[in-house]
Amino acid sequence: MVELEIYACGLRQPDKMMGLALELDTIEGLRYKVDTNHDIVYMEFSGEPLSLTQVSSIFRKIGLDCKYVGKMPTEVSIGKKTQRLSE
Repeated sequence: MVELEIYACGLRQPDKMMGLALELDTIEGLRYKVDTNHDIVYMEFSGEPLSLTQVSSIFRKIGLDCKYVGKMPTEVSIGKKTQRLSE
């Protein structure tokens, strides 16, 4: 199980809460809880976790900027694939 904690200022607004619920409810293997007093989302992935890029895009889609709280789990990737250039 992979856990993420995300801070998103403005999350407690009803339209942002609804938008987030619509996005997160479609993700298989995800359980989440929202702390509206502190604008924090707690996520638990029982399957393959989303990359940080994918999570950030969900929050950008509803008009929020997210910041990750705590240490990043090693199972979570940044989402960018880079390749070494040959000489």
